[in-house]
Amino acid sequence: MSDIDAVDRRILRVLQTDARISNAELARRCNLSPAACFERVRRLREKKVITGYAAMIDPARVGRDLLIFVEVLLDRTTGDVFEAFAEAVRKQPEVLECHMVAGGFDYLIKARVGDMDAYRAFLGDVLVRMPGVRETRTYAVLEEVKSTTVLPL
Repeated sequence: MSDIDAVDRRILRVLQTDARISNAELARRCNLSPAACFERVRRLREKKVITGYAAMIDPARVGRDLLIFVEVLLDRTTGDVFEAFAEAVRKQPEVLECHMVAGGFDYLIKARVGDMDAYRAFLGDVLVRMPGVRETRTYAVLEEVKSTTVLPL
């Protein structure tokens, strides 16, 4: 984005690693006055550069140990099928991310469940019954090598 300057990037880098930081501390780390820092953060929120704040939760501590990726192939690639599938996916709390992709399948889903039994139930009771689903391929994650929400700025 061309209207994001070096100071905004500095603010964003700090906020990505500690969104609970006080405005005074953020201003100090970014060499700004608290008023100027507050105004820049407000502007970044208004422009939807900052889209929200969230607590990062350890999935294992809340019973969501198993990370699954699923390739989904639809039976038809028409607007109404895309829309119906997307609407169904948005309603599923197990689905963390769903991306329409180009290539050998239509969607890539990232989901978190408790264990393989929970995934089997999700697959059979929910996923394959979603509108337009013709075929799925499941990939269970054995080890998370890198997982971050921090964008390089």
